[in-house]
Amino acid sequence: MVSYGVEFVPYKKIEKLVETSLLAEKSGFNNIWVTDHYNNRNTYVTLSAIASATKTIKIGVGVTNPYVIHPLWTASAAATLNEYSNGRMILGIGAGDKATLATLGIKFHKPLTTIREAVLIIRKLLAGEPVSFNGKIFKVKGARLNYKVKAPIPIYIGAQGPKMLKTAVEVGDGVLINASNPRDIEDATKVIKEALKEKGKEKVDVVTYTSFSISENYEKAKEKAAEVVSFIVAGSPPQLLEKHGIPLEKAEEIKEKIVKGKIPEAFKSVTDEMIEAFSIAGTPEICREKVKSLIKLGVDQIVAGSPIGPSVKEAINLFQSEIIEKT
Repeated sequence: MVSYGVEFVPYKKIEKLVETSLLAEKSGFNNIWVTDHYNNRNTYVTLSAIASATKTIKIGVGVTNPYVIHPLWTASAAATLNEYSNGRMILGIGAGDKATLATLGIKFHKPLTTIREAVLIIRKLLAGEPVSFNGKIFKVKGARLNYKVKAPIPIYIGAQGPKMLKTAVEVGDGVLINASNPRDIEDATKVIKEALKEKGKEKVDVVTYTSFSISENYEKAKEKAAEVVSFIVAGSPPQLLEKHGIPLEKAEEIKEKIVKGKIPEAFKSVTDEMIEAFSIAGTPEICREKVKSLIKLGVDQIVAGSPIGPSVKEAINLFQSEIIEKT
């Protein structure tokens, strides 16, 4: 049976996110994912506040990366939150985005090896083992936690391309597919099934991490989705843009506007084709049919990712009544 998650970006005050987290728990969502970027409020502080207020909903980082934060620190933070939330923690980890890493002066180097090594280190530490690791990226000598981890913490890996999807199957408990379009999800699930067979592994949890915007007002839903889609288009590789029939020059135009700080102009440059390719956006009826098409592909969880809708509270209520209760 499919489960549902919601992504919160902590640009608002933590009290507001706690309020919407309580609404999400009450509305039947199974997971809350909180993004991890330096320019928003701290992910782990935010998740701690959410853990204090909620009782049953699972909480997770969606996603952190091992370039900015060392795997030992990530493991410690996840273990602490898992204990504090009574075993509700999920750790989402990915390679991060090149633009943010460039801002921090960090080189995007060997992402597959970096993720693989980071997950191996985190697993060992969470298992209570002393960690000595001499990898290509990370060097660790005799690290260990001074307390026992309350329960196993599932590790989900953010992935989109075939190589990272295979790495996620190899070392992860779940895969967070950063896509909204059925064509992309279908291609990703094929790779996942092949990788499972190759690794002799029975199952990984498959999660679609969508850009979602739901509203009774179709135009407002699309307009809000455009804010996120503009950044997706600007950061997408040429082959993905070509796959969805999006002209490269249009994508470059949006990217240039974002780089120059002309953000509102970038939003206005987003076309209906771009919204269709990189989001689930529209009225409850439209969004429900698109969610159903993803469910048919056999995914285990669908995440209503940023922006969720023009009004987050209204969007959560609509998602409950029109999608959770009707799919």
